[in-house]
Amino acid sequence: MSPLDLPEPYPWPDGRQSAFCFSIDVDAHAPWMWSNRKDVPELLSHLEQRRYGPRIGISRIADLLARHGVKASFFVPAAVAEENPWMLPALTEAGHEIGLHGYFHEIVNETRDEEFTRVLEASIALFESQTGRKPAGFRSPAWEMTPHMLAEVKRHGFYDSSLMGFDTPYSVDGVTEVPVNWATDDAIFFKFLDGRDARAPLGTNQMLEAWKEELAASRRFSTLFMLTVHDWISGRGSRITMLDRLLEDVLSDRNIWVATAGEIAAHYRDHGAGRDAVSPDIPASLFDHPAWKGA
Repeated sequence: MSPLDLPEPYPWPDGRQSAFCFSIDVDAHAPWMWSNRKDVPELLSHLEQRRYGPRIGISRIADLLARHGVKASFFVPAAVAEENPWMLPALTEAGHEIGLHGYFHEIVNETRDEEFTRVLEASIALFESQTGRKPAGFRSPAWEMTPHMLAEVKRHGFYDSSLMGFDTPYSVDGVTEVPVNWATDDAIFFKFLDGRDARAPLGTNQMLEAWKEELAASRRFSTLFMLTVHDWISGRGSRITMLDRLLEDVLSDRNIWVATAGEIAAHYRDHGAGRDAVSPDIPASLFDHPAWKGA
């Protein structure tokens, strides 16, 4: 077999052609807290936009999922769960998966290794206190990882859903990876905080067509469609309507496996299905390359 040959289609359960996961990053006000941790501004607009999520956005998303009978994966910063202690129990009671998403939605390159370890363990403790059990999955804020973070995720036995090395499940240094995709994340298309933003958010019709193209490609190449939305962004009325139409398309095709990120990770682990493990090593600097040095 040539390295240029396409691999065999990914072995989804029951001979399904592709998979679809509805995931929600319940960021709410946590990124605001992190960005303003050193100097809290006397400004309300950004904070109020983000608090729209726990106030109404997450309920609209949960209602949408209930109407379609879809179980989703909610990745929640611990600070959001702490301020809204009803959230994790309610999502669990509704049959959804809840996963870790940082404590204050802390940004990786602004966090030291020991800080990451400390807040990860604090997040786990809070989830356990509110739900009675340890979560199974982790998703990094802003979808970035370091070797230390990966080692901590591995130590706790979590799957990860932060990276994009394949468009099917795979493993990184023994950690099961359920990959994400910027093209199917709402924030880069809809996030708009104020007039200083460079561009206006896209219209829902434009995004629906783009995501239907992604869905068709997922069917064609037997891959995972990982949809990621945010409580304060896609909880708005027109976007709920758009997601309603997208779910109608997904659920009309019995060859698509609709599953939580945890179920997808478990299938990978239990059946050995997926790609070979890949190294998490970071390449050496370009300036150390012999060609650069004139060797």
